[in-house]
Amino acid sequence: MFTTFFRLAVCSLLLALPVLAQGWPAPVAPAVPQADGYVVIPHAAIAPDPNFDYRALFDATKMPSKPDAIVPALNAAGGQLNDLVAGKVPRGRQHFTVVFHGPAVDGILDDAHYKQKYGIPNPNLPVLAEMKKRGVELFVCGQHLAAEKIDPKTLSTLVTVAADAYLVLITYQQRGYGAMWF
Repeated sequence: MFTTFFRLAVCSLLLALPVLAQGWPAPVAPAVPQADGYVVIPHAAIAPDPNFDYRALFDATKMPSKPDAIVPALNAAGGQLNDLVAGKVPRGRQHFTVVFHGPAVDGILDDAHYKQKYGIPNPNLPVLAEMKKRGVELFVCGQHLAAEKIDPKTLSTLVTVAADAYLVLITYQQRGYGAMWF
């Protein structure tokens, strides 16, 4: 019994050594703590550049699998903000926009309506507030709201109603924003 346990312990340690030897630092999340953190990669081919203007457009269409998690697009946008802040990119060079439509609209419900639907406070609201404070533009598709008969008064006041999500996507891509879909 002891021999089997000892062998398993030694094997586990040997398997873990390559990971431990990497010595990766812990991820940091200086901009949006609820989002994925950033790990500084020494000598990375492409890393945050304080002299570069970053323009990113996040197309939010999906809800997370669990209601206590944040919308995937918000996690991605927050993670990228963490990357740039950790990389010392000035706020004036960070230009992010998020547009919500489809199931992701549930993620921007105000707290009362989110609780009514999911039974818990909306975990996305602190993320939206932090992003708005950092200059992130937040839009929701008016066409989706009309088609689904969603009253804009049930949504976070931090999000602006756009005529159509696709107009936001087209407009911002023509302004030089890289689009990412979630």
